[in-house]
Amino acid sequence: MEVVIVPDAPAGGRLIADAVAALVRRKPDALLGVATGSTPLPIYEALAAQVASGAVDASRVRVCQLDEYVGLPAGHPESYRSVVLRQVVEPLGIDKGSFLGPDGAAEDIPAACAAYDEALRAAGGVDLQILGIGTDGHIGFNEPCSSLASRTRIKTLTQQTREDNARFFDSLDEVPHHVITQGIGTILEARHLVLLATGTGKARAVAQAVEGPVAAVVPASALQLHPHATVVVDEAAASELKLADYFRATYAAKPEWQGL
Repeated sequence: MEVVIVPDAPAGGRLIADAVAALVRRKPDALLGVATGSTPLPIYEALAAQVASGAVDASRVRVCQLDEYVGLPAGHPESYRSVVLRQVVEPLGIDKGSFLGPDGAAEDIPAACAAYDEALRAAGGVDLQILGIGTDGHIGFNEPCSSLASRTRIKTLTQQTREDNARFFDSLDEVPHHVITQGIGTILEARHLVLLATGTGKARAVAQAVEGPVAAVVPASALQLHPHATVVVDEAAASELKLADYFRATYAAKPEWQGL
């Protein structure tokens, strides 16, 4: 696992956007896994700026969702499909037909979950998966004590996660109780995992995930098992890292050719 400490959220967004752009130049039809929420917005904004300037052509990129609410009607503005279309697919000029996601409105949710795992395999696997981290250490919607081998499935959200997400709805009552999420085992199959965390509210979770033991109680700690995982944190989110100075030194000495 590589830990990169940046000054602030925009710097983290630019760094990850550069890594995505480099991937797209090498592989124009790369499958990019995207997360939702406020944290990854600087990534998408920086990528959109590169597309607008002509620095990168993302038109052949394929996009896949990390998770989806269960029970929201088709086209609901806060369904993750709608959010990804709004924040990623449209600004990057990506064909909507190149967008993979689980069906949160399916009558048979277990079948929809299995179908999504199969769709990811059939697409050749995720080349780069963008992740955020919850205040309780969750990735995707794999809440604490999720199996580290779990596949795409339905999960019940914790009260804390529902409260964290209530800012996107008119009230807490409107936040669904269930989601479909890629499992930790599914996430670990991506070729490159890139987690962005910003703000002091994420500092404890980051420290537990990066420096603590691999444990289901901190789902993001599973990134320690991945051969190519990058954790990008701003100074605030890095504030509880005991090895922060080491992480700064190793990144400063990293050969430029190695990339992110």
